[in-house]
Amino acid sequence: MPSAEGATLSREDHRALLRVARESIAHGLEYGHPLTVDPFQFSAALQEPRASFVTLHHGGELRGCIGALQATRPLVQDVAQNAYAAAFQDPRFHPLLAEEFSGLDIHISVLGAAEPVPAADERALSRALRPGIDGVILEDGRHRATFLPAVWEQIADPLTFLRELKQKAGLAPDYWSDTIKVYRYSTESFHGERDR
Repeated sequence: MPSAEGATLSREDHRALLRVARESIAHGLEYGHPLTVDPFQFSAALQEPRASFVTLHHGGELRGCIGALQATRPLVQDVAQNAYAAAFQDPRFHPLLAEEFSGLDIHISVLGAAEPVPAADERALSRALRPGIDGVILEDGRHRATFLPAVWEQIADPLTFLRELKQKAGLAPDYWSDTIKVYRYSTESFHGERDR
């Protein structure tokens, strides 16, 4: 399962990633595609293959969230791609409009390595989860979904969290099978509020 555990990022790395995310969205508004990023212009930590999610809010409401569970490219490139996709390709929302750009809050989550969570049944699994800490990936056949750790802020109960995650994966909330695989991961998360 995903992904290489990378070095802890510095404050400068956080700022660089937030700047790249905002610039990639601005580039998308002007040119219709993500910003092209040369990873060698950034710190060694941002050149490492890492997986990330970029979440956008506007006026306190979710405006897009796109990410990857597996590390396939340098982190700084992953953030540029995911920021663009969150703004323009999240199927739950219409593409971002130019007048919304200045009001965007950008939140970036960099994923740590995922580890399996063995459990005999749903109750045992819910007891194994750490609310507020664990991001969770649930897979069964072609069904797959994840909740970032931030979702615990809306769904604090582990059993409810799991049932909502199963529904996100296209499964019934009370579904259980011996073929279900569940993984946990932590995230390093940071955000930049809209331009002042």
